[in-house]
Amino acid sequence: MKFFDEARIDVIAGDGGNGVATFRREKFIPKGGPSGGDGGRGGSVYGMADRNLNTLIDYRYTRTFRAQRGENGGSKECYGRGGEDIVLRFPVGTVITDHETGALIADLDEDGKKVLIARGGRGGLGNIHFKSSTNRAPRQKTMGQEGERFTLHLELKVLADVGLLGMPNAGKSTFIRSVSAAKPKVADYPFTTLAPNLGVVRTAENRSFVIADIPGLIEGAAEGAGLGHQFLRHLQRTHVLLHLVDLAPFDPEADPVRDAKAIVEELRKYDEALYGKPRWLALNKLDLIPEEERAARIAAFLDAYGPVERHFEISALKGEGTRELIFAIQDFLDAERARIEAERAGRQAAEAARLAAAEAARAAADRAYEEESLAADADDLPEDEAGEDSQPER
Repeated sequence: MKFFDEARIDVIAGDGGNGVATFRREKFIPKGGPSGGDGGRGGSVYGMADRNLNTLIDYRYTRTFRAQRGENGGSKECYGRGGEDIVLRFPVGTVITDHETGALIADLDEDGKKVLIARGGRGGLGNIHFKSSTNRAPRQKTMGQEGERFTLHLELKVLADVGLLGMPNAGKSTFIRSVSAAKPKVADYPFTTLAPNLGVVRTAENRSFVIADIPGLIEGAAEGAGLGHQFLRHLQRTHVLLHLVDLAPFDPEADPVRDAKAIVEELRKYDEALYGKPRWLALNKLDLIPEEERAARIAAFLDAYGPVERHFEISALKGEGTRELIFAIQDFLDAERARIEAERAGRQAAEAARLAAAEAARAAADRAYEEESLAADADDLPEDEAGEDSQPER
């Protein structure tokens, strides 16, 4: 199935049904009075994240989604039936924005998360709401409100902990096949990966992380060279970027240092936040370099490339060095998750403290108001009722 990670759709909530103006007309009930019911509510449009979906292909060809209209009111105070809501299911990680304004509507980053996208219109009022002692035969009614309608832009950003970077044919697909059960296409020519691939790496029974492989970048991607920047959005949710470098390129004129720096520059052009993420180097294809030359080749590369946060020496094809790499990633992610959880707990504690302080302030204000009221009431009492100067009854 072809992978689609962007789409544009129109969503239209149902209009509310109209209220009606009718009167009771029964044989033995003269002047029965108004009996027109209200119109039903229009159906709303909801969005829900579904982990069983992994592409937006369902919204590539079906572009318009319309909820049901509410029924009109009826006589004998019968209310119209409400329109049925519709729930649109999206892959986890879908970001929904207004196509016209760019405003964020929802970020479906958790499975089962459900959000209201377009609200259905309220039903109109029947003439039973307008009767009064001076208007016993009202003919007023109101029409149902229109439902909301939007043109939405859908953008899928896959949820992964680690993102793979590198030039085409750097060995990213081979690496993800080596450390996970994912089976992306591997071949001896560039751009074999045309869509993102996800793999789950398990380091222990209860320890794992998700790694994302995207199509390779080349110099000039910002101007549309190769596949451009269109898949870099899938790395924006990751915690660490793993930059694979081919130390033994097929082209003798290729320069691994220049290519690696070109990738980093393309990353910076795309998004400063993505450029600022932790980025580790994985020097790949050591199996193609004679053992006696490896140390010199690695040292020359690191000296020319400059400072790096961390680097690993691996052969994705042979599995050399990959075990140490994935365990280092796992340890980093465990610490990162603990930090995020601690920050979340801190924010929740701060919010709870703020709410408690606000509640205490409201309670204190209420007590002060009561005391002032009691004091004012006491001041208004006659002197013989105020307490101290009062005389006992004779």
